[in-house]
Amino acid sequence: MTTSNKDRSPLLDPIQLGAVQLRNRVAMAPMTRSRAGEEGMPNAMMAEYYRQRASAGLIITEATSISDEGRGWLNTPRIENQEHVEAWKPIVDTIHEEGGTVFMQLWHTGRASHSSFHAGGALPVAASAVKHRGKYIHTPNGKQDYEVPRALETGEIPRVVDDYAKAAERAKQAGFDGVEIHAANGYLIDTFLQSHTNQREDAYGGSLENRFRFLGEVTEAVSSVFNADRVGVRLGPNTNYNDMGAPDYREAFLYFAKSLDPVGLAYLHVLDGTSFGWHDLGEPVALDEVRAVYGGLMMGNTGYDQAAAEKALRAGSADMIAFGRPFITNPDLVDRFANHWPLAAMPETSIWYSSGSEGYTDFPRYQDPAAEPVSS
Repeated sequence: MTTSNKDRSPLLDPIQLGAVQLRNRVAMAPMTRSRAGEEGMPNAMMAEYYRQRASAGLIITEATSISDEGRGWLNTPRIENQEHVEAWKPIVDTIHEEGGTVFMQLWHTGRASHSSFHAGGALPVAASAVKHRGKYIHTPNGKQDYEVPRALETGEIPRVVDDYAKAAERAKQAGFDGVEIHAANGYLIDTFLQSHTNQREDAYGGSLENRFRFLGEVTEAVSSVFNADRVGVRLGPNTNYNDMGAPDYREAFLYFAKSLDPVGLAYLHVLDGTSFGWHDLGEPVALDEVRAVYGGLMMGNTGYDQAAAEKALRAGSADMIAFGRPFITNPDLVDRFANHWPLAAMPETSIWYSSGSEGYTDFPRYQDPAAEPVSS
């Protein structure tokens, strides 16, 4: 970085994230990019993609399937077996060689899946048998209608909790610095948290305490592999993604954040922005409200630009900000923030999930007219 201290951004300040010291407060948000092929195998192209963006204080990987049952998106990476562990190792090593820190996001897609993804054509599972109301899902057999998911039986839940723990163990074997539990965006855990997708009458449904129970058990299990100070949790109180948004969202998510406070997490990752994907059921849950019930390190996300991020940090509303889409076209995003360089324009969404390097690893670093050219 060539910036001086005169106009130094708070985004550039180092921070202690649980057990890990980070060189800045910029997180690369988890973004599904679908470059792992049909077998979900991490690869050299992915290593280059993350290498280019390793100046972020923290990289959170794209969502990574914990089990066959958890799959639900084409060409996304997995952490289901030892072969996946070995394939992730060079990516983790590459990020570490660049001085970066990386957490894996653990993912079970729940009802946002389809039977064609699963062995034996098993139905997707969820908290309750409530169908996703989206138009269609992209499956291995093309566009198909969403299916009514199968509600997990009470006796099955310990097995799913164990799937998260085993995935965390494999992430640890691969060398990851920690993991993030994906509990947002309408995936499995989120269907337990939200009232319109949780119609259970057992210990995992009804009251806020019961709806939190599954996330609490997953967090405890994962924290038995990585210490809790190497575990993050992602919540989406304001998002409508995957047909989400419940009337009691405000009360519910503040309760969930408060319930996570004593755990000692590395961070709580809150999708607080409303620039896109907002359910519009009322006033959005703001970071300051979460801060009032959660005393640990907090990360904001969704639609932030540099000015908004700096404002949140200076106000103490957040400790870090995660950026997603800006990292697609700006592999050197941290340097651009540091030097007040302009950001590259977003590409067409058609290349976000394509299979090759175009729109993935071919975006150049900013060429400062006053400096020598720098390659990616």
